[in-house]
Amino acid sequence: MPYQPNDLLSRHFAESGHDLTSKVEELLNLVSPASPNSPIYRDMILTVLRMAQEDHNRWNAKSTLQALRELEHAFRVLEQFKGRRKVTVYGSARTPVENPLYAMARELGAALARSDLMVITGAGGGIMAAAHEGAGLEHSLGFNITLPFEQHANPTVRGTTNLLSFHFFFTRKLFFVKEANALVLCPGGFGTLDEALEVLTLIQTGKSPLVPVILLDAPGGTFWQGALDFIHHQLAENRYILPTDMKLVSLVYSAEEAVEQINQFYSNFHSSRWLKHQFIIRMNHRLSDQALDHMQQAFADLCLSDHFHQHAYSGEEHDDEQFSHLARLAFTFNARDHGRLRELVDYINLPENWAQSKPQAQQRTREPSKVT
Repeated sequence: MPYQPNDLLSRHFAESGHDLTSKVEELLNLVSPASPNSPIYRDMILTVLRMAQEDHNRWNAKSTLQALRELEHAFRVLEQFKGRRKVTVYGSARTPVENPLYAMARELGAALARSDLMVITGAGGGIMAAAHEGAGLEHSLGFNITLPFEQHANPTVRGTTNLLSFHFFFTRKLFFVKEANALVLCPGGFGTLDEALEVLTLIQTGKSPLVPVILLDAPGGTFWQGALDFIHHQLAENRYILPTDMKLVSLVYSAEEAVEQINQFYSNFHSSRWLKHQFIIRMNHRLSDQALDHMQQAFADLCLSDHFHQHAYSGEEHDDEQFSHLARLAFTFNARDHGRLRELVDYINLPENWAQSKPQAQQRTREPSKVT
């Protein structure tokens, strides 16, 4: 949604006898004149100045500085990969080379690279090393973590500009999700389970955009099936989650099937965003009138009011003009049932529901698939 300036910060300093807003704006005009993001930068600086004025705790100040530096550095480094679709691959760092899962992760990396998808991992060994080994450096990104004990990046990304090191787990985990068009999870330990449940929670609550979440296991493996059985029997049946939340994740037993599901997800669905109270789905193809009519009844539960509306780009506020060729599907999404939203995306991805029968060239651009 459009940024709303925080007038409380300006009033805070004005009421305390220090009207710093004009001075901050003057400084911003020196480094970035006429930037549309100036109100955001102004409030960032005023927030830091309020911290300095209150001066509660040195640890708070150091942590804020470290986090801000990590975010700024990551944004700057990742700018070179803007416009490329990316898939985050999770899994155990302890998986040995001789384990069949290692070979499967290596094939996953290769298959993703063949689809021109970059592979993001934690840059360590095991599953992470295997996925990067298969993808090769050109299609690999590593997000390493600095630990008290020695931590080495895997050979594919070590010493390259495709490697980022983080001090905080929370900033590292932010970029795992922020940069991902899809997430593939191989069997792993506490860290992998933590990442799996966090990703599902973020999507379930709408804090992160809807993307494919795929559990990958070796043929005959029971690791993820056992986890899904637990979630179904203990969470879904006890109504701790919605029954449709199970639609947010899928289980596959081959690298090829995992990549096929990702490509299918983006066959028509391109990206999504909020525009005031409207949820907008950008599409590569318009839907047929028949499909749209069917949706009005079949997916009416997703709408708080009114109906689904299909339209062309009309110069919406803060929307990127490079996506002006994409069709839009707009509705007042209830923002609660993201499992049903996934069913809607699956529906619009069926070629028989498109107004045009021949698929257009796929867009490589990554970032706008995140909700803004």
